[in-house]
Amino acid sequence: MAAAEAAKSVERLAQRLVQPAAPTPEVPLKLSWLDRYPTQMALIESLHVFKPNPARDGLSPARAVERALARALVEYYPLAGRLAVSDSGELQVDCGGGGGGGVWFIEAAVRCRLEDVDYLEYPLAVSKDELLPHPRPRPSREEESKLILLVQVTTFDCGGFVVGFRFSHAVADGPGAAQFIGAVGELARGADAISVAPVWGRDAVPDPAGAMVGSLPEPAGANRLEYLAIDISADYINHFKGQFAAATGGARCSAFEVLIAKAWQSRTRAAGFDPASPVHLSFAMNARPLLHARLPRGGAGFYGNCYYIMRVSSTAGKVATASVTDVVKMIKEGKKRLPSDFSRWAAGEMAAVDPYQITSDYRTLLVSDWTRLGFAEVDYGWGPPAHVVPLTNLDYIATCILVKPWAHKPGARLITQCVIPGRVTAFHDAMVDLN
Repeated sequence: MAAAEAAKSVERLAQRLVQPAAPTPEVPLKLSWLDRYPTQMALIESLHVFKPNPARDGLSPARAVERALARALVEYYPLAGRLAVSDSGELQVDCGGGGGGGVWFIEAAVRCRLEDVDYLEYPLAVSKDELLPHPRPRPSREEESKLILLVQVTTFDCGGFVVGFRFSHAVADGPGAAQFIGAVGELARGADAISVAPVWGRDAVPDPAGAMVGSLPEPAGANRLEYLAIDISADYINHFKGQFAAATGGARCSAFEVLIAKAWQSRTRAAGFDPASPVHLSFAMNARPLLHARLPRGGAGFYGNCYYIMRVSSTAGKVATASVTDVVKMIKEGKKRLPSDFSRWAAGEMAAVDPYQITSDYRTLLVSDWTRLGFAEVDYGWGPPAHVVPLTNLDYIATCILVKPWAHKPGARLITQCVIPGRVTAFHDAMVDLN
Protein backbone atom coordinates (compact mmCIF):
# COMPACT_ATOMS: atom_id res chain seq x y z
CA MET A 1 0.00 0.00 0.00
CA ALA A 2 2.84 2.35 0.90
CA ALA A 3 4.48 1.77 -2.49
CA ALA A 4 1.19 2.35 -4.30
CA GLU A 5 0.62 5.58 -2.43
CA ALA A 6 4.19 6.70 -3.13
CA ALA A 7 3.60 6.13 -6.84
CA LYS A 8 0.70 8.58 -6.69
CA SER A 9 2.75 11.35 -5.11
CA VAL A 10 3.55 14.38 -7.26
CA GLU A 11 7.20 15.15 -8.02
CA ARG A 12 7.85 18.82 -8.72
CA LEU A 13 10.40 19.02 -11.54
CA ALA A 14 10.75 22.78 -12.00
CA GLN A 15 9.16 26.13 -11.30
CA ARG A 16 9.78 29.44 -13.01
CA LEU A 17 8.19 32.73 -13.96
CA VAL A 18 7.04 32.78 -17.59
CA GLN A 19 7.36 36.20 -19.21
CA PRO A 20 5.67 37.36 -22.43
CA ALA A 21 7.64 36.16 -25.45
CA ALA A 22 8.04 39.74 -26.74
CA PRO A 23 8.18 43.22 -25.18
CA THR A 24 4.84 44.48 -23.80
CA PRO A 25 3.55 47.82 -22.43
CA GLU A 26 4.70 48.60 -18.90
CA VAL A 27 1.71 50.63 -17.72
CA PRO A 28 -0.84 50.51 -14.91
CA LEU A 29 -4.31 49.41 -16.05
CA LYS A 30 -7.56 50.42 -14.42
CA LEU A 31 -9.99 47.72 -13.26
CA SER A 32 -13.76 48.09 -13.41
CA TRP A 33 -16.12 48.46 -10.45
CA LEU A 34 -17.04 44.80 -10.81
CA ASP A 35 -13.39 43.71 -11.10
CA ARG A 36 -12.69 45.52 -7.82
CA TYR A 37 -15.66 43.97 -5.99
CA PRO A 38 -14.37 42.38 -2.73
CA THR A 39 -15.34 38.77 -3.54
CA GLN A 40 -13.24 38.89 -6.73
CA MET A 41 -10.09 38.94 -4.60
CA ALA A 42 -9.69 35.20 -4.92
CA LEU A 43 -7.81 32.77 -7.12
CA ILE A 44 -10.34 30.51 -8.87
CA GLU A 45 -8.98 26.99 -9.01
CA SER A 46 -9.66 24.20 -11.50
CA LEU A 47 -8.12 20.98 -12.82
CA HIS A 48 -8.30 20.02 -16.51
CA VAL A 49 -7.69 16.32 -17.18
CA PHE A 50 -6.30 15.23 -20.59
CA LYS A 51 -6.04 11.63 -21.72
CA PRO A 52 -2.92 10.42 -23.58
CA ASN A 53 -2.87 10.77 -27.35
CA PRO A 54 -0.74 8.12 -29.13
CA ALA A 55 -0.08 10.58 -31.98
CA ARG A 56 1.71 12.84 -29.47
CA ASP A 57 3.90 10.17 -27.84
CA GLY A 58 7.31 11.56 -26.97
CA LEU A 59 6.13 15.17 -26.91
CA SER A 60 6.08 17.12 -23.66
CA PRO A 61 2.73 18.66 -22.66
CA ALA A 62 4.55 20.97 -20.25
CA ARG A 63 6.83 22.33 -23.00
CA ALA A 64 3.88 22.82 -25.36
CA VAL A 65 1.80 24.67 -22.77
CA GLU A 66 4.71 26.79 -21.51
CA ARG A 67 5.79 27.97 -24.98
CA ALA A 68 2.19 28.78 -25.95
CA LEU A 69 1.66 30.55 -22.62
CA ALA A 70 4.61 32.88 -23.26
CA ARG A 71 3.28 33.71 -26.73
CA ALA A 72 -0.28 34.29 -25.50
CA LEU A 73 0.99 36.66 -22.81
CA VAL A 74 2.24 39.06 -25.49
CA GLU A 75 -1.36 40.09 -26.14
CA TYR A 76 -2.69 39.14 -22.71
CA TYR A 77 0.19 40.94 -20.97
CA PRO A 78 -1.94 42.13 -17.99
CA LEU A 79 -2.09 38.50 -16.82
CA ALA A 80 1.68 38.60 -16.32
CA GLY A 81 1.33 41.69 -14.10
CA ARG A 82 0.47 42.05 -10.44
CA LEU A 83 -2.52 43.48 -8.62
CA ALA A 84 -1.64 46.75 -6.91
CA VAL A 85 -3.34 49.71 -5.27
CA SER A 86 -3.32 53.01 -7.16
CA ASP A 87 -2.51 56.40 -5.64
CA SER A 88 -6.25 56.98 -5.34
CA GLY A 89 -6.63 53.76 -3.35
CA GLU A 90 -8.27 51.63 -6.06
CA LEU A 91 -7.19 48.17 -7.16
CA GLN A 92 -5.43 48.11 -10.52
CA VAL A 93 -3.05 45.93 -12.54
CA ASP A 94 0.62 46.89 -12.50
CA CYS A 95 2.13 45.82 -15.82
CA GLY A 96 5.53 47.30 -15.01
CA GLY A 97 8.73 45.36 -15.53
CA GLY A 98 11.52 45.19 -13.01
CA GLY A 99 11.62 41.40 -12.78
CA GLY A 100 8.69 41.09 -10.40
CA GLY A 101 6.10 40.01 -12.94
CA GLY A 102 5.41 36.89 -14.95
CA VAL A 103 3.16 33.87 -14.59
CA TRP A 104 4.25 31.16 -12.16
CA PHE A 105 4.63 27.93 -14.13
CA ILE A 106 5.26 24.61 -12.39
CA GLU A 107 6.19 21.36 -14.11
CA ALA A 108 5.47 18.13 -12.25
CA ALA A 109 5.12 14.38 -12.77
CA VAL A 110 3.36 11.41 -11.18
CA ARG A 111 4.72 7.86 -11.48
CA CYS A 112 1.38 6.24 -12.25
CA ARG A 113 -1.27 6.26 -14.96
CA LEU A 114 -4.37 8.45 -14.96
CA GLU A 115 -6.51 5.32 -14.81
CA ASP A 116 -4.71 4.35 -11.58
CA VAL A 117 -6.21 7.46 -9.95
CA ASP A 118 -9.61 7.05 -11.63
CA TYR A 119 -8.92 10.04 -13.89
CA LEU A 120 -9.24 12.27 -10.81
CA GLU A 121 -12.85 11.48 -10.11
CA TYR A 122 -13.90 12.62 -6.64
CA PRO A 123 -12.68 11.93 -4.02
CA LEU A 124 -9.34 12.85 -5.54
CA ALA A 125 -6.76 10.09 -5.31
CA VAL A 126 -4.10 12.81 -5.57
CA SER A 127 -4.35 15.86 -3.34
CA LYS A 128 -5.63 18.88 -5.23
CA ASP A 129 -2.92 21.03 -3.66
CA GLU A 130 -0.28 18.82 -5.30
CA LEU A 131 -1.92 19.31 -8.70
CA LEU A 132 -2.51 23.05 -8.31
CA PRO A 133 0.34 25.55 -8.79
CA HIS A 134 1.75 26.57 -5.40
CA PRO A 135 5.22 28.14 -5.72
CA ARG A 136 7.84 27.18 -3.16
CA PRO A 137 8.63 28.66 -0.80
CA ARG A 138 4.96 29.50 -0.38
CA PRO A 139 4.28 33.21 -0.92
CA SER A 140 2.87 35.14 2.02
CA ARG A 141 -0.85 35.85 1.96
CA GLU A 142 -0.08 39.43 0.91
CA GLU A 143 2.24 38.30 -1.91
CA GLU A 144 -0.26 35.71 -3.15
CA SER A 145 -3.08 38.29 -3.18
CA LYS A 146 -1.17 40.18 -5.88
CA LEU A 147 -0.84 37.21 -8.24
CA ILE A 148 -3.09 37.00 -11.30
CA LEU A 149 -2.31 33.63 -12.90
CA LEU A 150 -0.48 30.44 -11.92
CA VAL A 151 -0.26 27.28 -14.05
CA GLN A 152 0.92 23.72 -13.35
CA VAL A 153 1.25 20.86 -15.83
CA THR A 154 1.48 17.42 -14.18
CA THR A 155 2.35 14.56 -16.54
CA PHE A 156 1.40 10.92 -15.81
CA ASP A 157 3.26 7.80 -16.94
CA CYS A 158 0.55 6.98 -19.47
CA GLY A 159 1.23 10.24 -21.35
CA GLY A 160 -1.90 11.91 -20.04
CA PHE A 161 -1.63 15.08 -18.03
CA VAL A 162 -3.46 17.52 -15.81
CA VAL A 163 -3.33 21.29 -16.13
CA GLY A 164 -4.05 23.08 -12.87
CA PHE A 165 -5.00 26.76 -12.93
CA ARG A 166 -5.27 29.41 -10.25
CA PHE A 167 -6.74 32.49 -11.94
CA SER A 168 -7.55 35.83 -10.30
CA HIS A 169 -11.26 36.62 -10.48
CA ALA A 170 -10.36 40.32 -10.29
CA VAL A 171 -8.98 40.26 -13.83
CA ALA A 172 -11.22 37.78 -15.65
CA ASP A 173 -14.62 36.15 -15.23
CA GLY A 174 -15.36 32.58 -16.35
CA PRO A 175 -15.80 33.34 -20.07
CA GLY A 176 -12.75 35.60 -19.95
CA ALA A 177 -10.53 32.96 -18.33
CA ALA A 178 -11.73 30.35 -20.83
CA GLN A 179 -11.03 32.78 -23.69
CA PHE A 180 -7.40 33.14 -22.59
CA ILE A 181 -6.88 29.42 -21.97
CA GLY A 182 -8.42 28.71 -25.38
CA ALA A 183 -5.92 31.13 -26.94
CA VAL A 184 -3.05 29.23 -25.29
CA GLY A 185 -4.50 26.06 -26.80
CA GLU A 186 -4.64 27.60 -30.28
CA LEU A 187 -0.99 28.59 -30.12
CA ALA A 188 0.04 25.21 -28.68
CA ARG A 189 -1.60 23.53 -31.67
CA GLY A 190 0.54 25.61 -34.02
CA ALA A 191 -1.55 28.67 -34.87
CA ASP A 192 0.42 31.71 -36.02
CA ALA A 193 -1.82 34.07 -34.07
CA ILE A 194 -4.75 34.15 -31.67
CA SER A 195 -8.07 34.08 -33.54
CA VAL A 196 -9.81 36.58 -31.20
CA ALA A 197 -7.63 39.47 -30.04
CA PRO A 198 -8.16 40.36 -26.37
CA VAL A 199 -9.74 43.67 -25.34
CA TRP A 200 -9.20 45.40 -21.98
CA GLY A 201 -12.03 47.99 -22.17
CA ARG A 202 -12.85 48.09 -18.44
CA ASP A 203 -14.30 51.61 -18.70
CA ALA A 204 -17.30 50.11 -20.51
CA VAL A 205 -18.51 48.35 -17.34
CA PRO A 206 -20.87 50.56 -15.27
CA ASP A 207 -19.60 52.24 -12.12
CA PRO A 208 -22.91 53.20 -10.47
CA ALA A 209 -22.89 56.20 -8.17
CA GLY A 210 -23.42 55.06 -4.62
CA ALA A 211 -23.63 51.37 -5.54
CA MET A 212 -23.89 49.30 -2.39
CA VAL A 213 -21.12 46.80 -1.65
CA GLY A 214 -22.23 44.06 0.72
CA SER A 215 -20.12 42.28 3.29
CA LEU A 216 -18.00 39.25 2.51
CA PRO A 217 -19.63 35.89 3.27
CA GLU A 218 -18.95 34.45 6.70
CA PRO A 219 -19.54 30.89 7.93
CA ALA A 220 -23.19 30.72 8.99
CA GLY A 221 -22.50 27.99 11.54
CA ALA A 222 -20.33 25.02 12.37
CA ASN A 223 -21.82 22.76 9.70
CA ARG A 224 -19.81 22.21 6.56
CA LEU A 225 -21.59 21.22 3.37
CA GLU A 226 -20.97 17.86 1.74
CA TYR A 227 -19.55 17.34 -1.76
CA LEU A 228 -21.60 15.25 -4.20
CA ALA A 229 -21.12 14.79 -7.96
CA ILE A 230 -24.09 13.45 -9.93
CA ASP A 231 -23.92 12.33 -13.56
CA ILE A 232 -27.10 13.17 -15.45
CA SER A 233 -28.11 11.30 -18.59
CA ALA A 234 -29.47 12.93 -21.73
CA ASP A 235 -32.66 10.85 -21.24
CA TYR A 236 -33.15 12.39 -17.79
CA ILE A 237 -32.84 15.92 -19.21
CA ASN A 238 -35.13 15.15 -22.15
CA HIS A 239 -37.72 13.66 -19.78
CA PHE A 240 -38.17 16.96 -17.95
CA LYS A 241 -37.87 19.00 -21.15
CA GLY A 242 -40.73 16.90 -22.52
CA GLN A 243 -42.82 17.53 -19.41
CA PHE A 244 -42.26 21.28 -19.79
CA ALA A 245 -43.18 21.23 -23.49
CA ALA A 246 -46.35 19.22 -22.80
CA ALA A 247 -47.45 21.59 -20.03
CA THR A 248 -46.75 24.78 -21.99
CA GLY A 249 -48.01 23.97 -25.45
CA GLY A 250 -44.63 23.18 -26.93
CA ALA A 251 -42.45 25.83 -25.27
CA ARG A 252 -38.78 24.96 -24.87
CA CYS A 253 -36.45 25.09 -21.91
CA SER A 254 -32.71 24.55 -21.54
CA ALA A 255 -30.82 21.75 -19.84
CA PHE A 256 -29.51 24.37 -17.39
CA GLU A 257 -33.04 25.43 -16.46
CA VAL A 258 -34.18 21.82 -16.00
CA LEU A 259 -31.21 20.73 -13.91
CA ILE A 260 -31.07 23.82 -11.72
CA ALA A 261 -34.83 23.63 -11.11
CA LYS A 262 -34.50 19.98 -10.12
CA ALA A 263 -31.46 20.71 -7.91
CA TRP A 264 -33.16 23.65 -6.15
CA GLN A 265 -36.27 21.59 -5.50
CA SER A 266 -34.33 18.50 -4.39
CA ARG A 267 -32.17 20.52 -2.03
CA THR A 268 -35.20 22.33 -0.60
CA ARG A 269 -36.89 19.00 0.09
CA ALA A 270 -33.76 17.41 1.57
CA ALA A 271 -32.97 20.38 3.83
CA GLY A 272 -36.36 20.16 5.51
CA PHE A 273 -36.97 23.92 5.67
CA ASP A 274 -40.17 25.19 7.26
CA PRO A 275 -42.71 25.51 4.40
CA ALA A 276 -43.13 29.23 5.10
CA SER A 277 -39.37 29.90 5.07
CA PRO A 278 -38.07 31.98 2.15
CA VAL A 279 -35.57 30.19 -0.11
CA HIS A 280 -33.44 31.76 -2.81
CA LEU A 281 -31.69 30.68 -6.01
CA SER A 282 -28.84 32.88 -7.28
CA PHE A 283 -27.02 32.53 -10.59
CA ALA A 284 -24.68 34.67 -12.69
CA MET A 285 -25.80 35.79 -16.13
CA ASN A 286 -23.47 37.10 -18.83
CA ALA A 287 -24.03 40.86 -19.18
CA ARG A 288 -21.93 41.31 -22.33
CA PRO A 289 -24.99 41.46 -24.63
CA LEU A 290 -26.38 44.32 -22.50
CA LEU A 291 -23.17 46.34 -22.95
CA HIS A 292 -22.75 45.57 -26.65
CA ALA A 293 -22.77 49.24 -27.66
CA ARG A 294 -20.31 50.27 -24.92
CA LEU A 295 -17.77 47.46 -25.19
CA PRO A 296 -14.99 47.77 -27.80
CA ARG A 297 -15.77 45.64 -30.87
CA GLY A 298 -19.16 44.86 -29.36
CA GLY A 299 -17.51 42.81 -26.61
CA ALA A 300 -15.55 40.44 -28.88
CA GLY A 301 -12.38 39.59 -26.99
CA PHE A 302 -13.40 41.31 -23.74
CA TYR A 303 -12.23 39.18 -20.82
CA GLY A 304 -13.02 41.26 -17.74
CA ASN A 305 -15.83 40.59 -15.28
CA CYS A 306 -19.12 41.23 -17.04
CA TYR A 307 -22.01 39.44 -15.36
CA TYR A 308 -25.01 40.08 -13.16
CA ILE A 309 -26.31 37.87 -10.38
CA MET A 310 -30.01 37.14 -10.67
CA ARG A 311 -31.98 35.98 -7.67
CA VAL A 312 -35.19 33.94 -7.75
CA SER A 313 -37.09 33.69 -4.45
CA SER A 314 -40.06 31.72 -3.20
CA THR A 315 -41.13 29.81 -0.12
CA ALA A 316 -39.73 26.39 0.72
CA GLY A 317 -43.22 24.90 0.63
CA LYS A 318 -43.92 26.17 -2.87
CA VAL A 319 -40.54 25.03 -4.30
CA ALA A 320 -40.78 21.61 -2.62
CA THR A 321 -44.32 20.82 -3.78
CA ALA A 322 -44.37 22.42 -7.24
CA SER A 323 -43.82 20.43 -10.41
CA VAL A 324 -40.37 20.71 -11.99
CA THR A 325 -42.11 22.55 -14.84
CA ASP A 326 -43.38 25.21 -12.44
CA VAL A 327 -39.92 25.65 -10.90
CA VAL A 328 -38.47 26.05 -14.41
CA LYS A 329 -41.08 28.78 -15.00
CA MET A 330 -39.87 30.60 -11.86
CA ILE A 331 -36.31 30.50 -13.19
CA LYS A 332 -37.37 31.71 -16.63
CA GLU A 333 -39.25 34.63 -15.09
CA GLY A 334 -36.13 35.54 -13.14
CA LYS A 335 -33.96 35.45 -16.26
CA LYS A 336 -36.39 37.78 -18.06
CA ARG A 337 -35.66 40.45 -15.45
CA LEU A 338 -31.99 40.68 -16.44
CA PRO A 339 -32.18 43.70 -18.81
CA SER A 340 -34.37 45.78 -16.50
CA ASP A 341 -32.60 44.87 -13.25
CA PHE A 342 -29.15 45.42 -14.73
CA SER A 343 -30.19 48.78 -16.19
CA ARG A 344 -31.60 49.90 -12.84
CA TRP A 345 -28.41 48.85 -11.05
CA ALA A 346 -26.19 50.55 -13.67
CA ALA A 347 -28.22 53.76 -13.29
CA GLY A 348 -27.67 53.77 -9.54
CA GLU A 349 -31.34 53.08 -8.80
CA MET A 350 -30.68 50.10 -6.50
CA ALA A 351 -28.69 51.88 -3.80
CA ALA A 352 -30.23 49.81 -0.99
CA VAL A 353 -29.51 46.46 -2.67
CA ASP A 354 -26.25 44.74 -3.60
CA PRO A 355 -27.07 42.17 -6.29
CA TYR A 356 -23.49 40.87 -6.26
CA GLN A 357 -23.40 39.93 -2.60
CA ILE A 358 -22.69 36.24 -1.99
CA THR A 359 -24.16 34.86 1.20
CA SER A 360 -23.55 31.88 3.42
CA ASP A 361 -27.23 31.84 4.38
CA TYR A 362 -28.17 28.15 4.12
CA ARG A 363 -31.48 29.09 2.49
CA THR A 364 -29.65 30.41 -0.61
CA LEU A 365 -28.29 28.15 -3.36
CA LEU A 366 -25.63 29.65 -5.65
CA VAL A 367 -25.44 27.95 -9.04
CA SER A 368 -22.94 28.27 -11.89
CA ASP A 369 -23.04 26.99 -15.47
CA TRP A 370 -19.59 25.92 -16.69
CA THR A 371 -20.91 24.11 -19.76
CA ARG A 372 -20.86 27.17 -22.02
CA LEU A 373 -17.69 28.89 -20.82
CA GLY A 374 -15.33 27.15 -23.25
CA PHE A 375 -13.10 25.17 -20.85
CA ALA A 376 -14.33 21.84 -22.25
CA GLU A 377 -13.16 22.80 -25.76
CA VAL A 378 -9.57 23.79 -24.90
CA ASP A 379 -7.07 21.68 -26.89
CA TYR A 380 -3.27 21.87 -26.55
CA GLY A 381 -2.79 19.30 -29.29
CA TRP A 382 -3.85 16.21 -27.31
CA GLY A 383 -7.59 16.75 -27.85
CA PRO A 384 -10.11 18.38 -25.49
CA PRO A 385 -10.10 17.48 -21.79
CA ALA A 386 -11.72 14.28 -20.62
CA HIS A 387 -13.28 16.40 -17.90
CA VAL A 388 -12.84 19.65 -16.02
CA VAL A 389 -12.91 19.78 -12.22
CA PRO A 390 -13.93 23.12 -10.67
CA LEU A 391 -12.72 23.42 -7.09
CA THR A 392 -14.24 25.39 -4.23
CA ASN A 393 -12.56 26.45 -1.01
CA LEU A 394 -15.65 27.68 0.86
CA ASP A 395 -17.51 24.62 2.11
CA TYR A 396 -20.08 26.74 3.95
CA ILE A 397 -21.63 28.38 0.85
CA ALA A 398 -24.28 26.22 -0.81
CA THR A 399 -23.17 25.75 -4.41
CA CYS A 400 -24.14 23.75 -7.47
CA ILE A 401 -21.95 23.81 -10.60
CA LEU A 402 -23.12 22.40 -13.92
CA VAL A 403 -20.23 21.04 -16.00
CA LYS A 404 -19.98 19.03 -19.18
CA PRO A 405 -19.76 15.27 -18.70
CA TRP A 406 -16.88 13.11 -19.83
CA ALA A 407 -15.84 13.81 -23.42
CA HIS A 408 -18.14 12.24 -26.01
CA LYS A 409 -20.69 11.35 -23.34
CA PRO A 410 -24.15 12.96 -23.62
CA GLY A 411 -25.85 14.52 -20.62
CA ALA A 412 -24.34 16.65 -17.89
CA ARG A 413 -22.65 16.51 -14.50
CA LEU A 414 -23.72 18.36 -11.39
CA ILE A 415 -21.01 19.13 -8.87
CA THR A 416 -22.71 20.10 -5.64
CA GLN A 417 -21.76 21.18 -2.15
CA CYS A 418 -25.14 22.27 -0.93
CA VAL A 419 -26.44 20.15 1.98
CA ILE A 420 -25.09 19.14 5.36
CA PRO A 421 -23.67 15.58 5.53
CA GLY A 422 -26.78 14.06 7.10
CA ARG A 423 -28.95 15.23 4.19
CA VAL A 424 -26.84 14.01 1.26
CA THR A 425 -28.77 10.76 0.72
CA ALA A 426 -32.10 12.58 0.75
CA PHE A 427 -30.77 15.12 -1.75
CA HIS A 428 -29.39 12.41 -4.05
CA ASP A 429 -32.62 10.40 -3.91
CA ALA A 430 -34.69 13.48 -4.74
CA MET A 431 -32.40 14.29 -7.68
CA VAL A 432 -32.72 10.86 -9.28
CA ASP A 433 -36.50 10.77 -8.85
CA LEU A 434 -38.11 11.35 -12.25
CA ASN A 435 -41.50 12.32 -10.82
